[in-house]
Amino acid sequence: MPRIISVSRRTDIPAFYGDWFMNRLKEGFAGYVNPFGGQKYILSLKPEDVICFVFWSKNFKPFLEKLGIIEDSGYKFYFNYTITGLPDLFECNLAGKEIAIEALKELGSLYSPNHINWRYDPIIISDSTDYDFHIKNFEALASELEGHVERCIISYVMLYGKVKRNFDRFQRGNGVKIIDPDINFRLKLTSELADIAEKHGIKLLSCCGDYLLSRKVGKAHCIEGALIEELFSAGFQHYEKPTRRECGCTYSVDIGAYDTCPHGCIYCYANMNKDIAEARFRGHDKNPAFLGYTKAESDEWIEEVKKREKSAGFSSTLFDFV
Repeated sequence: MPRIISVSRRTDIPAFYGDWFMNRLKEGFAGYVNPFGGQKYILSLKPEDVICFVFWSKNFKPFLEKLGIIEDSGYKFYFNYTITGLPDLFECNLAGKEIAIEALKELGSLYSPNHINWRYDPIIISDSTDYDFHIKNFEALASELEGHVERCIISYVMLYGKVKRNFDRFQRGNGVKIIDPDINFRLKLTSELADIAEKHGIKLLSCCGDYLLSRKVGKAHCIEGALIEELFSAGFQHYEKPTRRECGCTYSVDIGAYDTCPHGCIYCYANMNKDIAEARFRGHDKNPAFLGYTKAESDEWIEEVKKREKSAGFSSTLFDFV
């Protein structure tokens, strides 16, 4: 059954693992590990089995040349592009705001503004990124991106357990106080951001925060079946499968891996420790089917999946070439 493939919520594949991804397309499949249960899966990436790819990144610059090859191979795709403009202290290994903006504009020229979700996400309130910071920062970004994007997705940082632990270490080490703003603060800031966005021809959308919805603020669908149909005339049946509370995303399969992204963002829920993620990136092999693992581990898991599928009575042409 053809699927929407998320590439990836869990790590920045376009920025750091483009060669691995191209190898996966060449071989026609990828493996992934369920981060919650540890179950291993093999997924076909043959063009006929992919409805479209949804690429997520903070820096598409290293991936731009690969997109033409991917498109010529018969794949469809669109982009979730995160540009927050936060100080380097919060996102310590990014290529730079100017590089990200340049690459976004190039994507808009190559494809269309409708192919891009600009993510101003997450919004972090601190004594160095307060209300006034976000108004000025968002105005500068929206002005720069006017005409190149049509949608901006926002959310306020979610204090998951690992994120809160990272925040606690960050505050102690850097003397910065992070604030969890109350609902009135959030509503007021969001309303003003929506006005700024509208002034620049951009619709503001709220991700996993229905309390922010209003006449000016719509509900975000980062992976959106209706948009895929609009862009590609897919004509497929799709349904929402939330990844967390109040998520509006259409069902997809993600081929990324936790603890592999070296951007070093302090708010990241997908990295337990940025030093571990950096080490896994430096030592990664572009050849295994499973991102972030060794070839030996990957080959062993492929055999495990084959046996599991066989014992369950499944017959799949996928394993004709795996």
